Parts: sequence; structure tokens; C-alpha cells
Amino acid sequence: MKILIINGPNLNLLGKREPDIYGKMSLEEINKKVTKEANLLETEVSFLQSNHEGDIVEQIQKADGVYDGIIINPAAFTHTSVAVKDAIAAVSVPVVEVHLSNIHAREEFRQKSITAGSAKGVITGFGWYSYILGLEALRSILLK
Repeated sequence: MKILIINGPNLNLLGKREPDIYGKMSLEEINKKVTKEANLLETEVSFLQSNHEGDIVEQIQKADGVYDGIIINPAAFTHTSVAVKDAIAAVSVPVVEVHLSNIHAREEFRQKSITAGSAKGVITGFGWYSYILGLEALRSILLK
């Protein structure tokens, strides 16, 4: 099983950027934890982080037929990107959206996810462990 994990804008600054909200762990550290868990589950994971909407849209499109599923943390694009939402809707692979913070407990503009409607499900508020829960959820969907 092959899973693509996509991280949106500013997630490359994890560990430095607002650690009281996003935690002290870097994206690289999160990726290592996810890789370790994926190996235990005999699942191959690949990672992409981009601050550019078009890069994320292209990677979602290219994933179709190459990966079995996608885990995405669209970050700020969660609340703004119809293009990312449409790309998720356009591919045949299932997508699980994850967030480090609980977006429903944040500022009003962060409480609405444009992209969630195209995803199979959303996991929010469990810090770095949201990615592990996303991996488990996606595997559950794929193994049905």
C-alpha cells in the first residue's frame, strides 16, 4: 500500500511557528514518526510539503493511479482553496484531511474547511498524532 502525505503552507516551520498551537515537533520529526508507524503497518509513505497551491494541486492529480490514498494537511489552504478542494474531488484515490490543531476551537475564519467536503474524513486537534490517526483511517478505508 502506497500513501502520499501532503503538507501545505508554513508547515515547514513546525517546531518554530506558534509552538503553543502547533507543537514543538518539526515536520521532519513528524514524518519520521509517521514513517515508523507506516513500516509497522507494511505501508509505504511519501511526503510533500509545499507553500505553493499549484504544486499541491499537481501532486494530488499525479497521485491518481500511483498512490492508493492521500493524507493531506492543507494548512491555510483548508480555508481558502477551491483549487485544492476540486483536485481532491477529481481523483479516484481516497483522501483523509488532518490538522494538528482543533480548527473548530480556533478563530472563526479557521473553523470552516473548504477542502473537507471532498475528503473521506477529517481528523483535527490531536497534534502530530493526527497524522497517525489519518494513516489508520486511510488504511481502514482501503482495506474494506
